[in-house]
Amino acid sequence: MYRVGIVDTTFARYDMASAAMEELKNLCTVRFERRTVPGIKNLPVECKRLLDEGCDVVMAFGMPGAAPIDKQCAHEASLGLIWVQLLTNKHVIEVFVFEDEASSDEELAELADRRAREHAVNLYRLLFKPEELTKLAGTGQREGLPDAGPLRR
Repeated sequence: MYRVGIVDTTFARYDMASAAMEELKNLCTVRFERRTVPGIKNLPVECKRLLDEGCDVVMAFGMPGAAPIDKQCAHEASLGLIWVQLLTNKHVIEVFVFEDEASSDEELAELADRRAREHAVNLYRLLFKPEELTKLAGTGQREGLPDAGPLRR
């Protein structure tokens, strides 16, 4: 049975981890290891710990603010998550929702829920049905927002 690490933050304003776990429970049977850290720059080390402790893949959830410093911190956290993948040869599915992606709290909550669930489906495909990902290559998939669609020549 696959072990899926789940790392979220207390800084986030929505519990994306629970939404993703619920989605995965509807799709497959996996064992979850959940950890919570204060903020997004704490995500990389906790993800690495979980991978080092035997998780097969990790989902990292964060909700950066709208200020320029928040976007910089998110970029730095994202670079850390990339390093974790390179150091462990395992996937980290980054699920970030920026506070300025929506015009209201209700819209932001809906976006966070959809993005978490759609990334959970991607994780399911990565583990159990990688051929489905191949079929979706070049189709402009977007998690939480409408798909962009493929380009045509």
